[in-house]
Amino acid sequence: MFRGLSLNTTPANDADEKKAIHPTLRNDLYSAVDQVKAWLAGARQGDGVSYGPILAIIQKHFPETKIGMESFGRADDEVAVIVAGVTNMVLELGKWESMAGAMATRTWADALANAFTKYAGPRKDAIARGISRGVNNANVTLLTTNFTAKIQIISSLKSVITRIYGAGTSETRQAEATFSSKFI
Repeated sequence: MFRGLSLNTTPANDADEKKAIHPTLRNDLYSAVDQVKAWLAGARQGDGVSYGPILAIIQKHFPETKIGMESFGRADDEVAVIVAGVTNMVLELGKWESMAGAMATRTWADALANAFTKYAGPRKDAIARGISRGVNNANVTLLTTNFTAKIQIISSLKSVITRIYGAGTSETRQAEATFSSKFI
């Protein structure tokens, strides 16, 4: 089902674990959010190259993130990897600065929902699947332990799925069940 996604969501070894926040994480995160918003609202998903600048930002913080050749031309696979990568960046920020991560998550959720709403091309279903898979494929080990921020982050990410598919639809229920089982 997720063939073609090469996002490694396993935690690093304790020896390799980061000891401090990357100095450019916050700037890179907001730059990636702006670029993803424009990329999703445009009609370039699935072309195999337009995600390159966004992927380069993600790889700066998560070098193992890549899009496999079997995903070439598949909009939902490209969107899933990019969304998961930026979501991981948001979670990483929240790991170090919990409330800043919660605010960044809200910004990210709004950007995803607004970009999806603005998109009027033929790949709307593929993009919806990609966003849903990307949010669900985020690395939960990066989630903050601060209870208040954690609840805000989870709530914001869950709201993306509802805003894309609509409240009460079978797609929303299925995606939220998957999300809840992983994040809660």
